[in-house]
Amino acid sequence: MKAFNDTLLRAARGERTDYTPVWYMRQAGRSQPEYREIKEKYSLEEITHQPELCAYVTRLPVENYNVDAAILYKDIVTPLPGIGVDVKIKAGVGPVISNPIRTVADVEKLGDFNAKEHTPFVLETIKLLTQEQLNVPLIGFAGAPFTLASYMIEGGPSRNYNKTKSFMVSEPRSWFALMDKLGDMIIADITAQVEAGAKAIQIFDSWVGALNVEDYRVFIKPVMTRIFGELRKENVPLIQFGVGASHLVNEWNDLPIDVVGLDWRMPIRKARELGVMKPVQGNLDPSLLLADWSVIEQRTKDIIDQGLEVPGHIFNLGHGVFPEVDPDVLKRLTTFIHEYSRERVNQLG
Repeated sequence: MKAFNDTLLRAARGERTDYTPVWYMRQAGRSQPEYREIKEKYSLEEITHQPELCAYVTRLPVENYNVDAAILYKDIVTPLPGIGVDVKIKAGVGPVISNPIRTVADVEKLGDFNAKEHTPFVLETIKLLTQEQLNVPLIGFAGAPFTLASYMIEGGPSRNYNKTKSFMVSEPRSWFALMDKLGDMIIADITAQVEAGAKAIQIFDSWVGALNVEDYRVFIKPVMTRIFGELRKENVPLIQFGVGASHLVNEWNDLPIDVVGLDWRMPIRKARELGVMKPVQGNLDPSLLLADWSVIEQRTKDIIDQGLEVPGHIFNLGHGVFPEVDPDVLKRLTTFIHEYSRERVNQLG
């Protein structure tokens, strides 16, 4: 096996690196022909329950694109059945929950999460990857409490989160009980992932941008502070990410995290002007992957240049790879990021 490439871990700690490391959200699957072939035979849940197969899907982007990290192939709802949530991932829809949360009694029915008991297949996949197959860090992950709660309350994906936000402000006792329950689950889940071998962690609060700053501070920030505070004990880089949440960037900056993930709406330089001096991750608009290469190259140069102004930048997309993206574009982009950033680092001295 090649020597271990820890460039991403060093960037996440704010150290100067020889080049800008890169990985892509949803890099495992979707646009890869090898993955599509697998998906003709197996569902997401079936893949995640087969460690050898799941490890293969997870490491494919490292082999195909030469990215600087792998991200574990699973879904943010994977641990929910362990606490008693009846969730199914429906093709073309997403997570659908047949026993949505409506009252504090519903919250009280939820059990406690135990990774070794409820998701042993995830831990086995991590061990296979980190002990035998990868020469780059494996990023473990979990969904954040608001995003998970939105599925649990709405019963599935939502465009406006009306039920979730109404429940949050109208039933605060129930809401905070749910936040405590999900916080405990996330801490247990991530701790087990790190113990199995994950070298960095990303918390996806995909839909929290639906909240304003004040509601975030009151209803979300306390549990996020607790989660990240507990996970700091694991001594791995912690990344926070959400979509359409640029207005929350200062709130995230306050959290005990290492890396602030930015979507494409917030330029890195603007985040720095707002006081974010922690390492940042992002943030090419994934839609641009369908544009002419000249456009991709120019936008990528700009993001790298901004990222190099302060030590600690991990290149990524502003959200995930989508099925129409040509894998060859991602391979070319990775090579360009490595070569251009290395050249710029040498120029800057």
